[in-house]
Amino acid sequence: MENRTDNLETPKLISFIIPCYHSAKTLPFVVEEIERTMQALPQYRTQIVMVNDDPKDGTWSVIQQLCHEKTGRDGICFARNFGQHAALMAGIRRAQGDILVCLDDDGQTPACEAPELIAAIENGADAAYAKYEKKQHSGFRNFGSSVNEKMCEILLGKPKELYVSSYFAMRRFVAEEVKRYENSYPYLLGLVLRSTTSIVNVPVHHRKRESGTSGYTLRKLFGLWMNGFTAFSIEPLRIATKMGAVFAFVSFIYGIYTIIKKIINPAVPMGFSAMMTAIIFFGGMLMLMVGLAGEYIGRTYISVNRAPQYVIRETTGAQPDGAPAKRRGNETDDARADSDSPRTDAACADGNVRQAGTCGEELRKDPEDLC
Repeated sequence: MENRTDNLETPKLISFIIPCYHSAKTLPFVVEEIERTMQALPQYRTQIVMVNDDPKDGTWSVIQQLCHEKTGRDGICFARNFGQHAALMAGIRRAQGDILVCLDDDGQTPACEAPELIAAIENGADAAYAKYEKKQHSGFRNFGSSVNEKMCEILLGKPKELYVSSYFAMRRFVAEEVKRYENSYPYLLGLVLRSTTSIVNVPVHHRKRESGTSGYTLRKLFGLWMNGFTAFSIEPLRIATKMGAVFAFVSFIYGIYTIIKKIINPAVPMGFSAMMTAIIFFGGMLMLMVGLAGEYIGRTYISVNRAPQYVIRETTGAQPDGAPAKRRGNETDDARADSDSPRTDAACADGNVRQAGTCGEELRKDPEDLC
């Protein structure tokens, strides 16, 4: 009698990445909803990576508690606030899934609809973005999003019909391409757009915020726009060049007009006001263009000096069930597997490790059903 071995295919791993910012009250609900949703999909295994982008509040304590309660949960705590996109980069580097799903920590991006994004990837797309029929943001945030959409079309070459949001999924190879970016100013949309053109939209319901307020101020939104457009496009420089050419041509025509006017009517006085207006206008345009060029030069200088995308103060959590331990930078397999003792090191984007302490407060609320 021959011995036969059943070749059972290992279930695919889905990694959920949650950048966290002042979300101690809402994060447990999001994690519980993810796991409840994925229980209905036995063909997949689940990993949840939570990245705390501000060690000053109690979110890190909540993440530690969640990671100690169950395997398949990982936590990362930054040494200071580095921004949502830096948190996503850290989560992507930690994630091991065949498909990665990124969503918000406030519950507005419903985890119960993640299977729709996963299905779009399984059907052949390389990346899938949630498209909201009606966004439950403030008028200010909605205006900022519309401006961002239009500028992405002009400067990053985003297809006009493609809607982008903070709720999206990607294949493993796209994540690997994203991880290769080591400069100081990550911008996820730019990284995804330069990795693939097979991107689709999936209709998703957008919830109202149950707790807290958005962490994006006008200054942060403007900084995010500048980051994306100067880090992944030279189109602003080309626009400045075109504007310079147009203004030079207009100035030349105006000069000819002034000369002809003086020849035809010598009694016409030379306009001091018009001259000062022209000087101030063109001087302002020159300063704007020089400042834009300086922005590129400054970012290049910072990147050459290897300023980190982020600094990790502490990590906690274990590998997802059935997933082999992997080395990432200077992380060891033993440290990754130790879920009972949170590791207290700090790893930069370049792999350097520094010793550090702990941060956080205590969990205050139990998860409840959201869907």
